[in-house]
Amino acid sequence: MGMEQTLIILKPDAIQRGLMGKIITRFEDKGLKVIGAKFMQISEELAATHYSDHKERPFYAGLVSFMTSSPVLVLALEGVGAIAICRSMMGATFGSQAVAGTIRGDFGVSNSFNLIHGSDSPEAATKELGLFFNDGEIISWNRANEGWVYDLSGDEPE
Repeated sequence: MGMEQTLIILKPDAIQRGLMGKIITRFEDKGLKVIGAKFMQISEELAATHYSDHKERPFYAGLVSFMTSSPVLVLALEGVGAIAICRSMMGATFGSQAVAGTIRGDFGVSNSFNLIHGSDSPEAATKELGLFFNDGEIISWNRANEGWVYDLSGDEPE
């Protein structure tokens, strides 16, 4: 498993509850690197494009309304296996079912407001990062402690 980039969205409920710092800290403490960040108000058009796979589902209109109801924090994260790591850290979709120790398990109880979105595959990550970040807004940089996060003795970090 190589170095990956993924999109994370801290949803309106996370913003309104003042959880941005706590959630970002979890990702950084795990060893993931922030390579892009944007505090933004998602437009209806962007929300509709982002959630287009759910257009025929009964919750779609409410989801678009929720995602445009307040600012969000959009993050680009990088790390070895970043997509699976982030999904694991997020926990089950519904806060009431998420285990303690996960973001949703520690901060969520609602089945409607679930705090965070994360890309679910490399293909989705590429598409989603392109929706939320323009050229030059994701920055490749060398972290001083990289050799203490990953074993860099081989051809690939692990």
